[in-house]
Amino acid sequence: MKEDYYDILGVSKGASDSEIKKAYRKMALKYHPDKNPDDKEAEEKFKKAAEAYEVLSNPDKKARYDQFGHQAFEGGGGFGGGGMNMDDIFSQFGDIFGGAFGGGGGFSGFGGGGRQRVVKGSNLRIRVKLSLEEVANGVEKKIKVKRKIQAPGTTYKTCTTCNGAGQVTRVTNTILGRMQTASTCQTCGGAGQIIDKKPADADVHGLKLSEETVSVKIPAGVVDGMQLKVTGKGNDAPGNGIAGDLLVVIAEEEHPTLKREGDNLHYDMYVSLPDAVLGTSKEIDTVTGKVRIKIEEGVQSGKILRLRGKGIPSINGYGKGDLLVHVNVWTPKTLSKKQKEFFENMRDDEHFEPKPESSDKSFFEKVKDMFS
Repeated sequence: MKEDYYDILGVSKGASDSEIKKAYRKMALKYHPDKNPDDKEAEEKFKKAAEAYEVLSNPDKKARYDQFGHQAFEGGGGFGGGGMNMDDIFSQFGDIFGGAFGGGGGFSGFGGGGRQRVVKGSNLRIRVKLSLEEVANGVEKKIKVKRKIQAPGTTYKTCTTCNGAGQVTRVTNTILGRMQTASTCQTCGGAGQIIDKKPADADVHGLKLSEETVSVKIPAGVVDGMQLKVTGKGNDAPGNGIAGDLLVVIAEEEHPTLKREGDNLHYDMYVSLPDAVLGTSKEIDTVTGKVRIKIEEGVQSGKILRLRGKGIPSINGYGKGDLLVHVNVWTPKTLSKKQKEFFENMRDDEHFEPKPESSDKSFFEKVKDMFS
């Protein structure tokens, strides 16, 4: 089981943005590769801290993590933090370190040596429609994706401007002394390599468009608008870069009879007046198929029948929601002469007089119970 991000950084769930940033900077400096050369344990803690900060420093990701935990980012290749390498971390969080290591917050490498910056390809985003049944049970989707890949036959050579470093270092003299700054190489775009040879169908970066079928495992309990990430299924990067990611956005389709509210489902069931008086049984839809439920005689309109465990599984794995069946007694709008005579005769009958019991809750009490 993955470690909680708040525990990794040593902060409470209600920590402010500045407290989260301060905690991450403290951990990052403590376990920085330059301070812990060839220390795999320190490197792993450094990566975990970066993964936690990537989520908790982003308001949208933090909100989803607080609600759904690690499963908010699972699906296919899993969450991107687990696939982050050192270059990802330093390119994204260089401002955290200031000038503490290597100059300008850049990555000076393990043991202080220079290191080529790894370029990452661009991400792709796609919407996937799911039925309520697929949301409830989880599903594996085969998705056709058009992505840029390195064209066969493309070769690269070391960039002569930056000598393969991906960055150009400049030293200037100031009144405070010599100052060193590093910026992305404009010739190679930070890749450290430039095109040597490429086929005619490749673009200026040696890439070409290709269609690929990607399998995405979608866990049960996802919600509309949730975004899953399949690592490495975005566009390729030129040279020895790493591929971007495929972002899968969930679009939940409306069900014809069931309405979702969190992990619970609602079903409006209409019964005739004779069935309400005499009792009956009705077949209704659920996300796992049809079930038959018993309607007791004398049922009141507005009664809510709760089918426990017939709702949506929790994305965090905390059981399932319920199916709430709302009983609506249907009053006929037109009657025959004989039917009208019957009800006229029953108008003053004591059995037809409203006599609510203490167990018959009001509408407002039912709404209160439903939301609690």
